Amino acid sequence: MAFQDFGHLSERRRIERQQRFKKRIYIGAVSAVVVILLVAVGVFAAVTRSDDHGNDNGNGNGQKTAAAVKPQKQVSHNDKAIKTICSATDYKQTCENSLSKLSRSNSTLSQPKDLLKVAISAASDGLQKAFGKTVTFKFDTPEEKDAYEDCKVLMQNAKEELEASISQVSASNKLSSVTQELNNWLSAVMSYQATCIDGFPEGPLKTNMEKTFKSAKELTSNALAIVSKVTSILSSFDLTGANRHLLAQESSGPSLANNGLPIWMTREDRRVLKPKESNLTPNAVVAKDGSGNFTTISAALAAMPPKYPGRYVIYVKEGVYDETVTVERKMQNVTMYGEGSRKTIVTGNKNFVDGVRTFQTASFVALGDGFVAVSMGFRNTAGPEKHQAVAIRVQSDRSIFLNCRMDGYQDTVYAQTHRQFFRGCVITGTIDFIFGDASAIFQNCLITVRKPLDNQQNIVTAQGRTDKRETTGIVLQNCRILPDQDLIPTKTQVKSYLGRPWKEFSRTIVMESTIEDLIQPQGWLPWEGNFALSTLYYAEYNNKGPGAALSARVKWPGYKVIEKEEAVKYTVGPFIQGDDWLKADYGISLPVHFGLY
Repeated sequence: MAFQDFGHLSERRRIERQQRFKKRIYIGAVSAVVVILLVAVGVFAAVTRSDDHGNDNGNGNGQKTAAAVKPQKQVSHNDKAIKTICSATDYKQTCENSLSKLSRSNSTLSQPKDLLKVAISAASDGLQKAFGKTVTFKFDTPEEKDAYEDCKVLMQNAKEELEASISQVSASNKLSSVTQELNNWLSAVMSYQATCIDGFPEGPLKTNMEKTFKSAKELTSNALAIVSKVTSILSSFDLTGANRHLLAQESSGPSLANNGLPIWMTREDRRVLKPKESNLTPNAVVAKDGSGNFTTISAALAAMPPKYPGRYVIYVKEGVYDETVTVERKMQNVTMYGEGSRKTIVTGNKNFVDGVRTFQTASFVALGDGFVAVSMGFRNTAGPEKHQAVAIRVQSDRSIFLNCRMDGYQDTVYAQTHRQFFRGCVITGTIDFIFGDASAIFQNCLITVRKPLDNQQNIVTAQGRTDKRETTGIVLQNCRILPDQDLIPTKTQVKSYLGRPWKEFSRTIVMESTIEDLIQPQGWLPWEGNFALSTLYYAEYNNKGPGAALSARVKWPGYKVIEKEEAVKYTVGPFIQGDDWLKADYGISLPVHFGLY
């Protein structure tokens, strides 16, 4: 009986399989017929529309040849994809026009990377077109001519980073792995454009420059928005996305290689940092007394081999080095260490009053990615009467400043672009003395407010974010904000503030810090009228000290007292992706705090 039951069961399964197979054949046949009909209808409709409009594209009789007919399905898919992705932008018409124009050279825009590439390419083309128009402008004064020279450098930087963005998207099989890099580069491009315009004196020429770059600014903003849109879509799906169409895409994730560290890191930098004393072997030694290889820092940098494969280490002995030092963009992974921030000092006195643009006043400039400075001092001695006078300007991505000192008055630290980390530093100044549009975290730093001129007031920060999607901002974490000795006698007469909005979407967070009684009860200062008060993001979290009282703080729409869940977003890991690069072995002890205290 058992064997008979087994036989009947097998027979029933065989019959069921035959029925399922017949059913699949039937469904397949019907589907094929439907597809053929849809294609035929689409082609017929396309040809009919061409005939109705009298378009002559090949045979002279108002009819398209077969090769000239573009399948309607493909056209509608591209249009739909473009409209979907452009819906997230602030400049939708600019987005649709630019993507539609560039998409004509693409057979399809079915993949997220196709749309991203086209969007970034549009920004690149727009920037080059805008700058190309400026060659016909007339620059009459030395100030205008110098500002234009700065623009050339800034636009070249923008071009290189847009090209790097396009290459990154093309090479990536998983878009989520490059999202942070794209945000970083595109935010910098936004900043470069703003800095270019800011360099010109007020007048018709500056207004004309703003109009010329308007479209390029919109296209870059759109590219940033599209990165956010794609990231948002990807985070909703657990799909690889490498060969999937737009609304069925990959999951998001950090910019990491298989071993949990970013793909751009060298093998040397992948080693996890262990607490240890400085273990640096210098490639070059700088000493004013002639006991080293070089007597100036600039000479040591000039001797650096091109495309040096590892980390290039420069030891700067005690001394005051009165020279303008620039770590060029091509000089990547440079470590420079001194004998102490009050012993090894780079100094200068270039300033705005004497006719030097703020962008060019810095005593020390760090451009090459991966720059590390340890136990060094940077200062500008121009004084408060000379107004803007930068001690150090930092454009270097993934740059580190450990136990350094930055002294100045107005505009001491120009955190210009990209991701920066300052730990255990002393920073002194008066007006906007930590400013720029970088993603910068100042951790365990001493922020010392100096005495300004009699008619001035003090402002610690002036952050320059120009677009709400830029991933930039200034974060002061576990710092101490206090008056300098020369300010103490008059600190009740001199008004001091935590920050003011330099640009429309200015973002600054002060958290877990000690604020002394020099800061005014309202905490923050307007730039001018109601400018940016609704669009800025100023936040405080878990601060202490007499200047941290919140009862009389400003009531601006953009000001917030945040909770722990929000504050975590501005710690080292999430905000500057410090988990990826601050754990690398730089040959020094780097005591980074990755979360909230």
